[in-house]
Amino acid sequence: MSDDEQYGLTLIAMLGSVFSPYYAWSRQRGNADPLDHCALNVALYGRRGKRWAMTERGRAALQRDRTNLVIGPSHVHWEGDALVIDIDEISTPIPSRLRGKVRVHPTGINGRDFALDAAGRHRWWPIAPLARVEVDFTHPGLSWKGTGYLDSNRGSEPVERAFQGWDWSRAELKHEAAILYDTRARDDQGAHLALRFDANAEVDEFALPPRAPLPTTSVWRIERGIQCEAGDEPRVVATLEDTPFYARSVVETRLLGRRATSVHESLCLDRFSTQWVKVLLPFRMPRVKR
Repeated sequence: MSDDEQYGLTLIAMLGSVFSPYYAWSRQRGNADPLDHCALNVALYGRRGKRWAMTERGRAALQRDRTNLVIGPSHVHWEGDALVIDIDEISTPIPSRLRGKVRVHPTGINGRDFALDAAGRHRWWPIAPLARVEVDFTHPGLSWKGTGYLDSNRGSEPVERAFQGWDWSRAELKHEAAILYDTRARDDQGAHLALRFDANAEVDEFALPPRAPLPTTSVWRIERGIQCEAGDEPRVVATLEDTPFYARSVVETRLLGRRATSVHESLCLDRFSTQWVKVLLPFRMPRVKR
């Protein structure tokens, strides 16, 4: 999020793209290669509207080592203590160039990851709970600085097998961050995490606050909820993504005794698992060989 709160950016590098319909269809055929389904998802929000890219590419477009990840024309790599993302993608549904550079400067690195399910098949690592971000796009022409965050999810089975969905949110509270991860596991043994990180990425757990409902999204009617202090009435400031199975929002709430603005996501994996949703996804997630 930019310092003036006028712009936002989400970047997700996907190996074995968890929401890929092509990967799901390959698994049904029994010949799925996770690394044949990779993408760099770019979602850029601002006063001039939204740009979205999520082009899936095959194994031939992937290169990686300890400090580099190349997916097609885009490149994620470490330069000293900064994570640098060189973006070169085409947006959908209206094709346009998305080209630029993003630098993520963590204030600290957290060394602990968390199991999201009882079996430990799904894990989440909040790598840099607090970071400064520099954004410089040439297409469209746009530059800003702001706050950011870096994490990683990994799993050894399809995510919809273990979960019905989840609510996740992250709020910045001056020089610390609070992250809430409330899963709905199919065996009722999923994680319900409430974590507080200082500027050095040291973590403390606190009691998960009660869940307050949020309005369903206006187009696809995705149910949303967020944990906040008892008696608080959270407010949706903006809905950034309203899709058949996923919503991303900016929410004002009260947490740990302070007013906070959270980036929030709600995921409905029961909806994602339906065939009609998978048929729609290629319109937002085209696939190319390289």
